[in-house]
Parts: sequence; C-alpha cells; structure tokens
Amino acid sequence: MALQARQELFCLEYIKDGNATQAAIRAGYKPKYAGTNADKLLKNTNIRARIDELMAEVQQEKIADAEEVLRYLTGVMRGEITEEVAVGTPIGTEIITKHIGGREQVKAAELLAKRYGLLTENVKLSGGLPVQIVDDMEDSGDGGG
Repeated sequence: MALQARQELFCLEYIKDGNATQAAIRAGYKPKYAGTNADKLLKNTNIRARIDELMAEVQQEKIADAEEVLRYLTGVMRGEITEEVAVGTPIGTEIITKHIGGREQVKAAELLAKRYGLLTENVKLSGGLPVQIVDDMEDSGDGGG
C-alpha cells in the first residue's frame, strides 16, 4: 500500500533525528496532533516498513563496500588522492592541500597486492604426489608379529 505524501515526508523527516513528534510537525501535521499521535504513525506497518527501508539505504551510503575501498586504495597508490594539512607559518597556521605521500602509496599498493594474491609469504604447493607404502618387515613365520 502506497503512503500518502505527508506520511512519506514523515518517514523522511523521522530518519534525520529519530524524533517522531518533530518529524510529524516538519511533515505538516499540526503540533497538537503530532504530540499525541506521533507514536501511532510509527506503529503503522506501512510507515514502519518505509522507515526501515530508508534506514537501510542510509546505512548502505555510509558504509564503504569492497569496490569503493579498492578504488580508494588505487587512487592513493597512483597519487590521485589529496589531503589537507595544517602548516605552521610565521604569521599563523595555513591549510594546504597536498598529494598523499610515498609511504601511504606504498602501503596502498601493498594492500592491493595482498588483495589480489600478488604477495606470497608462504610457498603454496599444489598437485598430487603418489604415496607408496613399502613393507620392509620380514615375515618371521611365528605368526605373532
């Protein structure tokens, strides 16, 4: 079931700060209604489902995925990423933008190399070796071995 425009706006406002009463007011509900009925809005299953959906989207945007991490590390390794640094001068502190330094580039390259299996610390052996069992025990003939 589709939400009414004001209900959708309530959902969008609610995820900003988690305050149902203020979200209802910002969504256009009268303050008196919002104060007494904001909890009813939250108990509405369609509104609750939409809020959960919006919260999941927010979490996806805030948490880097593997592709984003790999792009960032590649950018650092290639010297494409900059950072702001505070530098003391005789007249005060100045903020300058500079490319990320060599140490960070090497670390990014190392992390990427590990990710792609380019660095190996242990030798990995694969393949089959035949196993041969040799019976070198002499049969003494006494039956008790």
